[in-house]
Amino acid sequence: MASTSAEIIAFLLTISGWVLVSSTLPTDYWKVSTIDGTVITTATFWANLWKTCVTDSTGVSNCKDFPSMLALDGYIQACRGLMISAVCLGFFGAVFGLVGMKCTKVGGSDQTKAKIACLAGLIFILSGLCSMTSCSLYANRITSEFFDPSFVAQKYELGAALFIGWAGASLCIIGGSIFCFSIADNSNSPRRGYAYNGATSVMSSRTKVHHSVPDKTPPKHFDKNAYV
Repeated sequence: MASTSAEIIAFLLTISGWVLVSSTLPTDYWKVSTIDGTVITTATFWANLWKTCVTDSTGVSNCKDFPSMLALDGYIQACRGLMISAVCLGFFGAVFGLVGMKCTKVGGSDQTKAKIACLAGLIFILSGLCSMTSCSLYANRITSEFFDPSFVAQKYELGAALFIGWAGASLCIIGGSIFCFSIADNSNSPRRGYAYNGATSVMSSRTKVHHSVPDKTPPKHFDKNAYV
């Protein structure tokens, strides 16, 4: 029962993490222009993996998609590939996790379902690592440019999408680890063995009772007139 509850908790954690990781792809604010040292801000620059935009003081935004994938910086291409891989791995992990849970009716025996659940956990851990690496790589580029005194272009700060991606990756890794530990719980669970002694006949049971129970009936004493 405890293993089933742990699998349900792991499934909810991994699904929540996968949804958060998937939501970071269309999120706009991967990086936002800094206002450090600026007295009057007339425009806000922000960008994600697909486009860069600027919003003026009136709230009007103008966006420009990246013109060429091959002309992009290497870190943006790597972040795209890692995030797409994380989303795809999370989808397959959800399918395997649903099949490997004890509360479902598909997947075969308990040992087979435990192996499938462990495989789902490994897939979710890999998905979380991909998302964590992508967000960390993007954040490292932002922070290195921010603290570089020789960098004179527009400096940025960490956007909300990075924190969402880190949170989703952490949930995927935690839930995947619980899925992996569920196979150890299944292997350590004791199993009851039943021995078949065969059917006992009525005659043999009566014979055993007759020999096992001593006859406690007092002896009868007959009078001499009984023999006449």
